[in-house]
Amino acid sequence: MAQADSKVLVLGALAGVAGVSLAVVCYQGFRSKRRSSWPGFYLSSKNEQGTGLMVVDGPGMPRGQVEVLERLEALIQCVSELKEEMKSLKNALPTLPDQVREELRGRDERRRASPLQRTTPTRRKRAAATAARAGGRSSEEAESEGGYITALTDSEEDEELSDAQQSEEEQPADPLSVLLERIDCWHKGTDSEKRESLNLLLEHREEFGQNSTFLWRLTRAYCDIHDISATLEEKKSHAETGKKIGEEAVGLNPTCADSHQWYAIMCGIMAEYDTVQNKIKNGYIFKDHLDKAIELKPQDPLSYYLMGRWCYAVAQLSWIERKVAATLFGEPPSATVEDALKNFLKVEEIHPGYSKLNFVFLAKCYKDLGQRESARKMCEAASSMKAESKENEEAQKELDVLCPALGV
Repeated sequence: MAQADSKVLVLGALAGVAGVSLAVVCYQGFRSKRRSSWPGFYLSSKNEQGTGLMVVDGPGMPRGQVEVLERLEALIQCVSELKEEMKSLKNALPTLPDQVREELRGRDERRRASPLQRTTPTRRKRAAATAARAGGRSSEEAESEGGYITALTDSEEDEELSDAQQSEEEQPADPLSVLLERIDCWHKGTDSEKRESLNLLLEHREEFGQNSTFLWRLTRAYCDIHDISATLEEKKSHAETGKKIGEEAVGLNPTCADSHQWYAIMCGIMAEYDTVQNKIKNGYIFKDHLDKAIELKPQDPLSYYLMGRWCYAVAQLSWIERKVAATLFGEPPSATVEDALKNFLKVEEIHPGYSKLNFVFLAKCYKDLGQRESARKMCEAASSMKAESKENEEAQKELDVLCPALGV
């Protein structure tokens, strides 16, 4: 039998038994009260029809009462037969799962094409749970005091549970998560994908503009577009816009390490287009937010690489530049080549072979510290990496100058 039809049959039969049982109980109670005053019937162990009620004619019994008793006797006979059928049905219930699986196996292809396919898993789980309960129920639980099979009590709970599971399975993914996953993929892609990434983020700016995880990716997108833009005017415009959005992201969620990191990067980029005073100011901001990013996310190699670049740049400042910084801010930025080397080595510790440029700056630091052999090893490591991206092309240009000076 089909799964749904089987369940309907079982529930319908059980409901019928419950209704008839109630009528018989009422009749038996009525009979016990009136039996002594009705000379026309008596109880025996079993009559010819298999029931416990025998109807006889009595001198004082009207014909109408005899007809009523005959009908009640027929009703009790039907109840007895129905009880036997229900016992047979009870014995068949344990095999219901096998029958359902066999039926489903034959109808699998048709169910896939059916518009009702979505509800099939719920029905299958519900039928399996019903069969399991019916098969494992003890005789005391399965029968009432009068000897009749009770209704399946947990069907409504199973239906609610199955509907909840189905709803959870069909729940759509979070739109923001889907968007950000695509943006992260395009960030590592081609120039056209990076442009598309910025356009897509701008389309959703109004919808997700109050989410820091969205805003720092928008800041990163402006950084990507800055790098691939052709004109100085375009580069400066993207850098200014990206810095403003990065500042907004940090203000929105000060505990987001990525927001601090990409805001620091945009401050560093803006240093290329600002006055000397603003360059020094952005340098301080850059350092402060990188420190915060490292504090919040201490295992991110990019933050240590950027900190190494900042330390190396500060270590290379001329005397005049330091004086200008001291005049404007009271205390010039301070960092040494050793500080830069420490950060570049941390990058390698967290992520060995992180980038070609990291090896280049390790070589520069070792060269400035007089450790030429270590510098040559870093040059060889950098040369072994392919120069595919623009960053690696920049690293290769540095190597073309550095390697001859070290005799590599």
